[in-house]
Amino acid sequence: MKKEIVLVGGGGHCKACIDVIEAQGGYTIAGIVDIKERIGESVLGYRIIATDDDFQSLVREYEYFLICIGQIKLLQKRMEKFKILKSYGAKFPIIISPLAYISRHAKLYEGTVAMHNVTVNAYAEVGRNCILNTSSVIEHDAIIKDNCHISTGALINGGSIIEENCFIGSNVTIREGIHIGRDSVIGAGLTILKDMPEKTFLKNLEIG
Repeated sequence: MKKEIVLVGGGGHCKACIDVIEAQGGYTIAGIVDIKERIGESVLGYRIIATDDDFQSLVREYEYFLICIGQIKLLQKRMEKFKILKSYGAKFPIIISPLAYISRHAKLYEGTVAMHNVTVNAYAEVGRNCILNTSSVIEHDAIIKDNCHISTGALINGGSIIEENCFIGSNVTIREGIHIGRDSVIGAGLTILKDMPEKTFLKNLEIG
């Protein structure tokens, strides 16, 4: 019998997480947590059943949860909800797409999701409550710490360290051995060739 899991956040990133969970086949989605006004709505066929105010009662009923809030502007929400649910005893499995490659010598921690076509190579580590988005690559010996979002197509080269609470945009390339300080945002398409201090904010200035 499949384990039941509750998804927290019913937006666009939730849809991608649902797709991965369905493909993985290890969990049945029991429902989704979102705002009060959306209770009764569905996301890809799964109903919104509760709000944040129901966390404690949900943890009494269900064992497994996944934070499905994207991280472009909502990092604090991801962190807060993860922390609150943990305090109530919720468990956060590691969700890995069957289309991802995770080396048996790599390590992923609780609450992290590896989307389709992700690669995590040998001796890489990815912390808690992270998003490895579609087709991102975490090379050998790289370390991604807690609450990071590595966006679509990003390349984190060998031996690099991404500290806590960072957002690495789509198609970013981090050169080997680079250190990115905590609470940093690296905009889409940039190439990082030197270390960055904490709270760095680098924006792609292309105008569409």
